[in-house]
Amino acid sequence: KLCVFVRKYALSVLEDSQTAGKRLSDGNGMSVKERYQEAEVFSLDYEGRGVARVDGKTVFIGGALPGERVTFAIHKEKKQFAEAQVEMVLKPSSERVEPACCYFDTCGGCSLQHVSFGAQVALKQRILEEQLERIGKVKPEIILPPLYGFSWYYRDRARLSVAVDKKGRLKLGFQAKKSHDVVNIRHCPILPKHVSDKLPDVRNLLQKLHDDGVKVKFVEFYCGRNVTVLNIRFVNQPFGQILSELRNWFDKILSGAEKAWQIWLQDHAESLPFYPENAPALNYNFAQFDVEMPYKPGDFTQINAQLNEVMVARAVRLLNPQKGERIADLFCGLGNFSLPLAKSGASVVGIEGADYLVDRARENARLNRCAENMTFSVADLFDTDEKTVELWGQFDKMLLDPPRSGAYAVVKSLHKPFLPQKIVYVSCNPSTFARDAGVLVDKGYKFKAAGIMNMFAQTSHVESIGVFEL
Repeated sequence: KLCVFVRKYALSVLEDSQTAGKRLSDGNGMSVKERYQEAEVFSLDYEGRGVARVDGKTVFIGGALPGERVTFAIHKEKKQFAEAQVEMVLKPSSERVEPACCYFDTCGGCSLQHVSFGAQVALKQRILEEQLERIGKVKPEIILPPLYGFSWYYRDRARLSVAVDKKGRLKLGFQAKKSHDVVNIRHCPILPKHVSDKLPDVRNLLQKLHDDGVKVKFVEFYCGRNVTVLNIRFVNQPFGQILSELRNWFDKILSGAEKAWQIWLQDHAESLPFYPENAPALNYNFAQFDVEMPYKPGDFTQINAQLNEVMVARAVRLLNPQKGERIADLFCGLGNFSLPLAKSGASVVGIEGADYLVDRARENARLNRCAENMTFSVADLFDTDEKTVELWGQFDKMLLDPPRSGAYAVVKSLHKPFLPQKIVYVSCNPSTFARDAGVLVDKGYKFKAAGIMNMFAQTSHVESIGVFEL
């Protein structure tokens, strides 16, 4: 009722001003009538923005939900589309909720906090299906039940930016929406609570370091099963007195914490453990497969360990590895899927572009006593062609887990007689997944099933999985 009243009042003021021959301005020489427009929102795009049609043009409206009528202000306009931000919700969706985080309006980290958790999952499923039909012109035979875990305090690793204002005050947080500015945060409800609670202490430490002439580029948190690592990326090398201050700060702030902590220091590419020296190693595990996965700061791991375990279990079940089969794990990383697959007795070939991750995968295979039926190699999978596929030889099955750009070079290069009987594709970008799914279907694969995994709750990020059978 208040929204309707305010809108009617604003329109009446506008009419009065026009009658009087005046022009209301927002301070930029733009009239209220020019600035604010109304629209019915009918969908959500893959970035979590509402989608509307106004005068034949598609408008992407940040903060708007399907089924809502809103007023909005355009901040970027192109020939075919416009980008805007919601100004007022005239008819709210039944799934709209109050964002839990006080930084929601400024921080660029989470874009769906204003949507109920159940509706987030449903919207992401809709986004996946729309992308598959629009881009790939394909539709799975079965929609898999969505996978989802905790809605808050789930993020096991994160990088926080550091900036200093003109008065020398240090800011620690995530980048702002549509900006490189840093939003100074005192807590974050998607970080584990024991990490969120320490953010003010970490900011105070970084302020002291800055005042002493030491510049910090960013900090990272890594939460393993037995230890939490605070990795500090320095711009200039810290000297002896600073290192002593870091130890003193740790002993005062972190040594008595409920969970074990360790500080790592990074001055260029490599991070090294600093204090205390006897801390346990970072790791996560797959209890179902009796697999333990050590890793180091800087290694690529999924940010949600709980859902990662569920996702890997689903991928292995869908691929159904059998003893004696030869299975490819492309974009294998440190062996996140490779090791659970190898536990079945299948012969697994892992291929990855980063040599340090391949080294880590080999170490993990030895640690988990399955190295005898695993081989790993370094290769640029974005440079795959038909000759590459021939050199690989025949695989019975294949798992693809590419980055956001997808696996187009791989799927395009697959050809007879080297087509695997089954492919499981794990995707972090529905548009490139849809493109690649279309290629596989054109090559004679049946698109058996697909579904989403809400790996990144409160964000618009869509993680999905698909199954293809020859």
